[in-house]
Amino acid sequence: MKKLVLAAAALCALPQVAHAFCGFYVAGSGQEMFNNATQVTLMRMGTRTVLSMQNNYQGPPTDFALVIPVPVVLQKEQVKTLPNDVFGKVDVMGSPRLVEYWEEDPCQTDLVREDMVMGAVGSASAPMVEKASAGDDLGVKIEAKFTVGEYQILILSATESTGLDKWLRLQHYAIPEDAEPLLRPYVEAGSKFFVAKVDPKKVTFKDGMATLSPLRFYYDADDFSLPIRLGLANAKGKQDLIVNILAPDKRYELANYKNVTIPTNLDVKDAVRTRFAEFYAALFDRTVELNPGAVVTEYSWDASSCDPCPGPTLDYSDFMTLGADVLDHDHEYSGGFVLTRLHARYGKGDVPNDLVFKETYPIIGGREQPGPSGKLEEGAQKSEMNNFQARYVIRHAWTGAIACANPVRGRWGGPPPDQQIAGGDGTPKAATNLAFAPRGQIDLPQVVAQPIPEIGVVPGVPLPRSPRAGGCGCQSSGGEAGGLALIGLVLILRRKR
Repeated sequence: MKKLVLAAAALCALPQVAHAFCGFYVAGSGQEMFNNATQVTLMRMGTRTVLSMQNNYQGPPTDFALVIPVPVVLQKEQVKTLPNDVFGKVDVMGSPRLVEYWEEDPCQTDLVREDMVMGAVGSASAPMVEKASAGDDLGVKIEAKFTVGEYQILILSATESTGLDKWLRLQHYAIPEDAEPLLRPYVEAGSKFFVAKVDPKKVTFKDGMATLSPLRFYYDADDFSLPIRLGLANAKGKQDLIVNILAPDKRYELANYKNVTIPTNLDVKDAVRTRFAEFYAALFDRTVELNPGAVVTEYSWDASSCDPCPGPTLDYSDFMTLGADVLDHDHEYSGGFVLTRLHARYGKGDVPNDLVFKETYPIIGGREQPGPSGKLEEGAQKSEMNNFQARYVIRHAWTGAIACANPVRGRWGGPPPDQQIAGGDGTPKAATNLAFAPRGQIDLPQVVAQPIPEIGVVPGVPLPRSPRAGGCGCQSSGGEAGGLALIGLVLILRRKR
């Protein structure tokens, strides 16, 4: 089977922080358009992949389209639009979370409680189609065409990347000048091209940004991979890539890039409460700076549960929306999906290869789970189940009187019911929209309450200045990786007037 090539769409651009994307946009006004954020969820079972993507676009409210490489010719029944809300649930569930614990009275002796396992504070309950004139001469063929929601879709094949480049330009799309070399490997691999044109009359624009209906499509392919190189055609600065993968009882990592897990189970100072996303961005950037070529695992947990929960868990309806209804019929759906969240950050010219995923062993970490010595588990450890999360804790020590002979310290729970809580209520907080978090303005050693040996951070000890200051300094195999990117290449097609 031909190499699986996936792609997803992109968001609005910021000068230095961007979300990556599997394809590129093409519009018609001649103005620049950029992508910087996309939410992508992949569901995988057997050889079937279901790709769901939520796309934001910033640019002139004129005709524009997405161009995404896909491994096979898609038919109308394989493509549909989705509601937006499910992506918010996936994002919150896999996001880094901040929790607060209060120390219980060290002299309290009538405790009727279970040992704390995985932190139970604040948990939420789980319950226009283009004519193909001259296309044959250029080696371009329209394999299928249909309409889904606000999208008018063409599936193209091409024998030459130069022919596809020219064909798109003849159809009055001003594609990026450097698009042809990026298209070439996909054409040579026999990929098809999913061109989804959007009718702006069916889209609401606000402040120059349109939120499009999420798209979902599925296909069968032996390889499980995601294209990211094409999305760099519309990149501006660093791009953040976040890939969420749902698979029955399986965790995934990269087969062709270095894998690391984010430092977790860290106690942090009270100041982090109002700057959590900024804190986490600094932690992430430091991690990839010291792990060149790495893609960071931030979450791996059964998607129907979480502890602590910053939002609702995924349910049967969400699984069906994201693709359980069309999974490989040789593998019966049982509902036991593991959500894996992978995070990378890269810039233009930094990424030599698309992402190739592989199954890997379960891990645990980031839980309020003391070991035999009473110390909380640290980092990620192999296990028989997936219970790993990026979790950070503000702890409020007991400040009341201690009037007993044998006080017991270090018993943590929710906020005292008879006390007014300054600045927090114990509810877990998720760090979302991380690509837009301020960078370079928080000093990790000043806001952590314990050492982080994996990344050389000691409370109160200044970090040495990186020789690559100003970027994350992370290298992928053959180039830099970075931020919160998603997948692939989407061409921003600009229709000339």
